[in-house]
Amino acid sequence: MNAPLLRPAAWHDAGACGAIYRPYVTGTWASFELDPPDDAEMARRIEDYGASHAWFVAEVDGVVAGYAYGCPHRSRAAYASSCDVAIYVAAAAAGRGLGRLLYGALLPMLRERGYHAAFAGIAQPNPASVALHLSAGFAPVGTYREVGWKLGAWRDVAWFQRLL
Repeated sequence: MNAPLLRPAAWHDAGACGAIYRPYVTGTWASFELDPPDDAEMARRIEDYGASHAWFVAEVDGVVAGYAYGCPHRSRAAYASSCDVAIYVAAAAAGRGLGRLLYGALLPMLRERGYHAAFAGIAQPNPASVALHLSAGFAPVGTYREVGWKLGAWRDVAWFQRLL
């Protein structure tokens, strides 16, 4: 694997990001979406979140292998300086450090854009994601018990926070 290229995402990355995300939606509880977004919806998210927060992709040998983004934490005005973050990496690229590299680009950009705190909700169990977030300086702040029903069972979501 050559060194990954990190860059801001663009609308034309929608298909690649959607292909990475689809298995998380359809086969895991990592995402609480039940239906994968189509390319048009993914392009809208990239445009919207890229403009308001940030969205980065990691390319390996010219192919998008992962992405990370920030988005609004909540809609009420006092939350405006906080954001949620998420990372998704293609199965073939998992465990190669792309998550840390993506957060290395995303978190400073969020700070530059005036965000104070980043939150990550991790559906449980997900030891790899917990380890990634702890290594990126996030701290656990609580767990929503049985907050979502996915793949035939109630799922907890552990929340992690990092001050930027």
